[in-house]
Amino acid sequence: MAHHNSAVRQHRRSIRRNAINRQNRSALRTQVKRLRETIKQGDREAAQKLASSTVSLIDKSVKKGAITKNKGARYKSRLTRQAGLLNPSPSK
Repeated sequence: MAHHNSAVRQHRRSIRRNAINRQNRSALRTQVKRLRETIKQGDREAAQKLASSTVSLIDKSVKKGAITKNKGARYKSRLTRQAGLLNPSPSK
């Protein structure tokens, strides 16, 4: 256990931040799972609607520091590709 007052305060703060980050990551993972399930079911319109809110949640998580910037970019890239937002109609 910390002995200095500043270290005790920092420990309390780290416990609070850890709980907040855990909630943010959990909400993000739940949203991503929901989107992946919608994509798997093949409901393209619902997936596109859900993708925009998921991307927004990813950006918020990055801003809050719950996930890193690169991880957020990777999530967004993969999910939008899976949802068919980048190339809506493949040309053959």
